[in-house]
Amino acid sequence: MADIAISKVSIKPGNGENVILGQSHFIKTVEDIYEAIVETNPAIKFGVAFCEASGDLLIRHDGNDEAMVKKATAAADRIGAGHSFVIFMNNGWPLNIINRLMAVSEVVNIFAATSNPIEVIVAETAQGRGIIGVVDGNKPLGVETPEKAKERKDLLREFGYKR
Repeated sequence: MADIAISKVSIKPGNGENVILGQSHFIKTVEDIYEAIVETNPAIKFGVAFCEASGDLLIRHDGNDEAMVKKATAAADRIGAGHSFVIFMNNGWPLNIINRLMAVSEVVNIFAATSNPIEVIVAETAQGRGIIGVVDGNKPLGVETPEKAKERKDLLREFGYKR
């Protein structure tokens, strides 16, 4: 059996930022994700980067905010897993675009969509790198109480997601 190296790549969204990490399968991923986001909510500021798995083996990138593009590209470079993509965004929530992203024909998996720092667990073989999984946030400290349930529901109403 070939050697496998396991490593961890930390991704830390800044204040008000979210990150989406996924897997896709085709060179037009960047264009189609770009269109999916702006068609859903053109006010979202974002950058997307995609790691090719064959051909030129480049990190393809685009977006409507240069800082978000740079962050997505740097994260994709650190992860370095073929057919993975990273979106950095603000002025919106992953909740606003996740269903539309999943409808993009190249997208095959979403590993994380969060404002939390994440740790991407990466396996490396002689062929290349792949994402094993993602650690998203912290370990739970307990079980929700009725008071905490009320706080959660009130927060959803404050955001306009519930009546």
